[in-house]
Amino acid sequence: MEKRLLAIVGPTALGKTEVGILLAEALGGEVVSADSMQVYRGMDIGTAKPSREQRRRVPHHLIDIMAPDAAFSVAEYQTLADQAIDDIWSRGKQSLLVGGSGLYVRAMVGGLDLPVAAPDPELRKQLEEEGRRSGIESLHARLAAVDQVAAARIHPHNVRRVIRALEVWEQTGRPISAWWSLDASRKEKYNTRQFGLTAPRAEVYQRIEARVDAMLAAGLVEEVKGLLDQGYGGSLTSMKGLGYAQMAAYLRGLVSLEEAVRRLKRDTRRFAKRQLTWFRADRRVEWLDVGDYGGVEEIAAGIKKRWHDR
Repeated sequence: MEKRLLAIVGPTALGKTEVGILLAEALGGEVVSADSMQVYRGMDIGTAKPSREQRRRVPHHLIDIMAPDAAFSVAEYQTLADQAIDDIWSRGKQSLLVGGSGLYVRAMVGGLDLPVAAPDPELRKQLEEEGRRSGIESLHARLAAVDQVAAARIHPHNVRRVIRALEVWEQTGRPISAWWSLDASRKEKYNTRQFGLTAPRAEVYQRIEARVDAMLAAGLVEEVKGLLDQGYGGSLTSMKGLGYAQMAAYLRGLVSLEEAVRRLKRDTRRFAKRQLTWFRADRRVEWLDVGDYGGVEEIAAGIKKRWHDR
């Protein structure tokens, strides 16, 4: 029997989590998270993790699996997600991939053949120091010398991606662009059907405003303060996430709370726009405008019908 994977994707704040839970209950399934921030423990409010009650209703995988200071790559995610889906399948359950991290989704439904190079903290430290000493342009020039395709695609000031590309070259001896080129040719592992939630831009932005306000009311500032008090600094990938970077700046006295909130809402709007651009590029996604439905229950029912009508 083939492995069918149901994916729910799209920009933030449109109800993917709730729809995924309702569908999992209706189909006898379990959720595999495709969210690059929900992997971190202790980062609950700012990542909009499903609540404990929701996770009691439906098992969720790849949530709370890493400490905030742990390195975690897309390749590692792909391996763990494959294992989770195989486990769910072995128990006769339906797997649902739910989330808005485009690269994580592509790793599962598009077949990214990712480099196995694990993050190398010491090498990254050396490259970061080289960038500070000689300038990020020197790192980008170094990348161009070994991988012109990646250098053309990665902006010289995107330090994190430049360093990652150099890291892959140093560890595998192959340019990262060579791994990218395998994406389209790798046979898909699952028979996947993707459903994307969307809405007019004004409604997406309105929902983002409401979500940020709800996070603040739920204790986002206190959550970030607790992480900073534990020694999780702003240089960590996890602490650069939406909500954490902005509130950390406030707690360090760099900006007012009002300005931190303004930046968080602005940056979340920009993030949602990037998400929509990413998923719109995949013609396999079947889009549902949330405004055409009376709520998450109707959206879930609509997806369920399409799923069974296939």
